[in-house]
Amino acid sequence: MPTDPLSWGTLDRQVAYSCPGFDVINETVRLPDETVTDFDYLSDEPSVAIVPFTADGDLVVIEEWRQAVSRVSRGLPVGGVEPDDESLEAAARRELREETGHEADSLEPLVTVEPANGIADAVLHIFVARGCRPAGDQQLDHNESIRVTETTLEELVAAIGRGEIRDGRTVLGVAYYRLFDDGAA
Repeated sequence: MPTDPLSWGTLDRQVAYSCPGFDVINETVRLPDETVTDFDYLSDEPSVAIVPFTADGDLVVIEEWRQAVSRVSRGLPVGGVEPDDESLEAAARRELREETGHEADSLEPLVTVEPANGIADAVLHIFVARGCRPAGDQQLDHNESIRVTETTLEELVAAIGRGEIRDGRTVLGVAYYRLFDDGAA
């Protein structure tokens, strides 16, 4: 039980809406001032994002239709951790292969973040993949429309700076890489 004076107490919890990919949770909570109110949030399984470098130092990126914003979004391969994945690294390798058709010589964890913890319980595990090379065809889910391209890290950073890339998972992964791991590619 949390002891911080800012913590809320959960009195009741129920799934208000469920669909493939996520649930909307409704909780009845007690605030620090003893007020009882409702709080809704999105509940999502953990996911992985990959910052995938080729042996030449280019990045393998995807262009994917995103229905929620009605446009093609350019960024990093990202996907959910599945029950059959033996580890987070296995999930990252699977997602890289499925979305891009590439495999990596090595994969290292970069950072774990909660990208929207004010409205969701989502956790994103970001990995850096090195030595990426084509290894077969994409294995897309039925609701994925993805094109694979390559670019330089500098161009991807510039596209983020120009506001052309707005996918938060891509911005987080690239920014963290540039701040703390740049030069190791």
